[in-house]
Amino acid sequence: MFPVKHLLNRILSLALLPILIYQGKSIRKKVPRLPEAKNPEGVTNSHFTDELYLVTLGESTIAGVGVDFHKNGFTGTLAQKLSIHLQKKVHWKVIAKSGYTAKKVTDRLVEKIEGRPDIIVIGLGGNDAFTLNRVSKWASDIDILIRVLKSKFPNTILIFTNMPPIKEFPAFTNVVKWTIGRLVEFHGEALTQVVKKYNNVYYMDEVLQLALWVDKLDGKYKVDDFFSDGVHPSALTYQLWAGEVATFIKDLPFGE
Repeated sequence: MFPVKHLLNRILSLALLPILIYQGKSIRKKVPRLPEAKNPEGVTNSHFTDELYLVTLGESTIAGVGVDFHKNGFTGTLAQKLSIHLQKKVHWKVIAKSGYTAKKVTDRLVEKIEGRPDIIVIGLGGNDAFTLNRVSKWASDIDILIRVLKSKFPNTILIFTNMPPIKEFPAFTNVVKWTIGRLVEFHGEALTQVVKKYNNVYYMDEVLQLALWVDKLDGKYKVDDFFSDGVHPSALTYQLWAGEVATFIKDLPFGE
């Protein structure tokens, strides 16, 4: 059972729905429609003897919207970082689609995963928040996704990335940031509870704060530099984010 705050947020979201729809249409007109990245698979550091098979699964961020080729985006960078951390040749493949929710990923993308990946990194949350998916429904959809993946790949480690920092999207209005941002935070809380039920399933629950990245980079970049179109990550963000995910994986028992 989920807290009253989830119900109150849903009631408020429904009350603001006409405004959200109007502002959402305006945002879509202003934000350029960027393509998904090209070349969704590769191999890093072939000179290593040990091998690791990595699959990334999810929505537009995993699909590489905002960069030209996946090697320059999240998955290519993650594979490169993991290869160095673990001293392994990494075979990587992206299976993702812009606009997909957790349910669509389960229904349409899981069947495309071939072989026996060692790690599946999953990036979801944005589209489920944009469609105002209820917290309970989101939790159920994630639970089903995990069960389907565990059934098909019982020995594979599953890692959910951070939820998208919607409150910081430059292209969004304050109403959209607050309403959808709050919902994605509640989805993150629900995801934390769902993964606790399973072995070898992890969630990076740290909230992405771009101000910390600005400080880390000595103020050389502004918040806008972390976005390609005001919504999707830039190449810089993909690379920083992938580096944090790689460190998270390295520090798991698996990575020791």
